[in-house]
Amino acid sequence: MLSKASARFSKIAPRKARIIANLVRGREVGEAIQLLQFTNKRGAQIVRHLLDSAIANARQSGADVDDLFISKATVDKAPNRYYRRWRPRAMGRATRIVKGVSHIAIELDQREQRQ
Repeated sequence: MLSKASARFSKIAPRKARIIANLVRGREVGEAIQLLQFTNKRGAQIVRHLLDSAIANARQSGADVDDLFISKATVDKAPNRYYRRWRPRAMGRATRIVKGVSHIAIELDQREQRQ
């Protein structure tokens, strides 16, 4: 692990964000940025911002950006922290409205140079 970045409590369902994380996992950084730029999903914007942050963290440690690839991309469910509302149900009951909230993490590593 060379550098990492994480976005906690992102207002996107984990199921939707995992599609984008699976799309970029294992790819070179330049290829992943280009792929995220032209992907027409809301999660792509969040993951691209997070990837830019991980690249900036790698630059701080003096890494060559051209050799980086996404070694790990995870999306976990976060607690329902923001949307605390209730929906009326039958027979005088109420249920909570559950909206998706995610913890997204990306780790970058350097590709081994083959000779």
